[in-house]
Amino acid sequence: MKRVAAIDCGTNSIRLLVADCDPATGELTDLDRRMQIVRLGQGVDRTGRLAPEALERTFAACREYAAVIKDLGAEQVRFVATSASRDAENRADFVRGVVDILGVEPEVITGDQEAEFSFQGATKELSGRTDLERPFLVVDIGGGSTEFVLGDGSVRAARSVDVGCVRMTERHLVHPAAGRGAPAGTSHAALTDPPAAEQIDAIRTDVAVALDHAERTVPLGEAATLVGLAGSVTTVAAIALGLDHYDSAAIHHSRIPLAQVRETTARLLSSTHAERAAIPVMHPGRVDVIAAGALVLLSIMERVGAAEVVVSEHDILDGIAWSLAG
Repeated sequence: MKRVAAIDCGTNSIRLLVADCDPATGELTDLDRRMQIVRLGQGVDRTGRLAPEALERTFAACREYAAVIKDLGAEQVRFVATSASRDAENRADFVRGVVDILGVEPEVITGDQEAEFSFQGATKELSGRTDLERPFLVVDIGGGSTEFVLGDGSVRAARSVDVGCVRMTERHLVHPAAGRGAPAGTSHAALTDPPAAEQIDAIRTDVAVALDHAERTVPLGEAATLVGLAGSVTTVAAIALGLDHYDSAAIHHSRIPLAQVRETTARLLSSTHAERAAIPVMHPGRVDVIAAGALVLLSIMERVGAAEVVVSEHDILDGIAWSLAG
């Protein structure tokens, strides 16, 4: 048994998992799993740089996580940084800050590496299921990018594309008067709320182009079971399930039909900020970006021809933890 700490720092959120891993049995036992919305990718699509306030929010979360890791006595720590820090000109500031706080250097991984971790984390528990057809297509919808991984036990093909809930919100859902590319979430008044039809069409166009790129590497049409990861997917699932509070156990491995994803997406796209914020399962940090995230998911399901999405609460964090377990 080995105690490890995995940190996943994405465009929208930073998450921590401290767990005991037993490679002999394939069992991973959570000791602490938590998430903060820090919007590290705020404005990166527009400016190419990490904003000072976004860096400070991220470093504050790192200080909290460092205390948890110390208290629980993790033997090894691995910090994986994804889309936002890949894209930023000033990523050296980010790296230096993380090293100062946590004592480990963040690994600014490629999209393909990110996809590999996501696949292993999401499918390890599903490998023995006889009610799910193979191969699996794991889709990890992040803030700045989406990873597609096709495989059965091992990865056959993977591709990362620059489509995510934050990137699509910043690029397409801001009010014209606010300036194209205004940082999403800094002021919901900057958003066209609810979005106009042409803004929705623009997101669909971007996603379609991204799917064309993904399909050059990953044969999406061969997918037998679609497995969806990350906050956009789990939030859509929680809404579709009609939960009165966010319940990870109820969400994990739920199977949400295409019709319910379509209905939930339509609801979110026609809602105001206040109406989305009032949804019981909605994390405050997702209110502004969930409509775009849901539309990305719906567009993927329609392209793949998926009748349902199998939702996983286990994802890249679990894959990072297993990489430390050996």
